[in-house]
Amino acid sequence: MYNVGILESYRQKRFSFFQWQRQSSLTAKIVMAFSMAAVTGLLAQVKFYLPFTPVPIVATQLGVILAAVLLGRNWGGLSMIIYALGGFAGIPWFADLNGGLAALTGPTTGYIIGFILAAFFMGHLYDTQVEKRRTLSVTGIIIFAQLVLVYVPGLIYLAFWLKLVSGQTISLASVLLMGYVPFIFIDILKSLVGATVAKALLPMEEY
Repeated sequence: MYNVGILESYRQKRFSFFQWQRQSSLTAKIVMAFSMAAVTGLLAQVKFYLPFTPVPIVATQLGVILAAVLLGRNWGGLSMIIYALGGFAGIPWFADLNGGLAALTGPTTGYIIGFILAAFFMGHLYDTQVEKRRTLSVTGIIIFAQLVLVYVPGLIYLAFWLKLVSGQTISLASVLLMGYVPFIFIDILKSLVGATVAKALLPMEEY
């Protein structure tokens, strides 16, 4: 009974938070969007490189998931726009404390654009469709957002960047081997972790 009481208390507090967040003032929502952009910047510093690709493995996607879940479509998406524009403007919160023109002209710009698309997509579904907050739906949405919405613009820009750097057109197979294949397994694992967190945070009631 005690554990049931704790679980019910958590569910009530979780629902109250989402109601409060949606009903907050414009100023509070802007502050939350900037704060989530900063959290994403901190997570971007959790990274490591593989020897055969210029694209790092990072924890940034967890920030994208949190933004979509906690802030919803509009403000979660805005927080990722703030993250992208802030980094390109010089705030050193991309991977390796990178930012500014070097980041804008680097190989990962397309992935950063993909974070924005993913946040809007996930936030929209979790905001508007309660059934999408069930475990399998949450997991499927996050995996799709990660492996499609982030990677499609990421790979397109990576191919463009590699052509500029090398002066030669890079084959699709080479682009996939550098910017997609090495990360699939790890990104699925990150998606499963993100789905577990998202499921724990998302209420099953309308808010």
